[in-house]
Amino acid sequence: MKLKNPFKLFTKFDYILWAVSAVVVALSFLLSPERDALTLIASVVGVSALIFIAKGHVVGQFLIVAFALLYGIVSIKFKYYGEAITYLGMSAPIAICSIVSWIRHPFGKTAQVEVRKINALHVVGISIASIIVTVAFYFILDTLGTQNLIFSTLSVATSFFAASLSFFRSPYYALAYSANDIVLIVLWVMATVQSVSYLPMILCFVMFLINDIHGYLCWRKMQKSQSY
Repeated sequence: MKLKNPFKLFTKFDYILWAVSAVVVALSFLLSPERDALTLIASVVGVSALIFIAKGHVVGQFLIVAFALLYGIVSIKFKYYGEAITYLGMSAPIAICSIVSWIRHPFGKTAQVEVRKINALHVVGISIASIIVTVAFYFILDTLGTQNLIFSTLSVATSFFAASLSFFRSPYYALAYSANDIVLIVLWVMATVQSVSYLPMILCFVMFLINDIHGYLCWRKMQKSQSY
């Protein structure tokens, strides 16, 4: 895979979406009476990652690793141990594996990853693994006294499923991440009720949701163009 000039894949809409996403999270940070700079940095890195992933470029996976580290720290500060463990212990390692997978499977000589069609066996395998991981994490998080346990556990399930689909280079990764975004919006709304400094995280995941929907549409388009 060619790693140079990833911006050649971008359209005007991609630049606009990226700019709007960054501005929204930045404004939410500036308007918040209690500011946590790390939440702003994590949010900007996160929305940036999704733009590159939507275009099928491996740079997005590198940024996901960075986001996972930053987001994990933010989560620990609020005692969302489920989020911290999920992103530091699962999302980051899977993103690293995805980097290898994406680099090894370019579409021809382009900078884009080759879209893969997963079969029923893949879906069953990922589903079983997700159930096992979710049940295990429920008891771990309960033992750690994680806040909002049910939603934290749902976040683990949707995040694992999404990250696995991303590793397998399936367009449906974006739909799974969209479900994860909705769960995370709920989690950070609960956190913001206690401290408005976490407001940027809500807007971050609202923009994540919009970007993931955009990512799904982009990957479906990529899949069609690669099939010719």
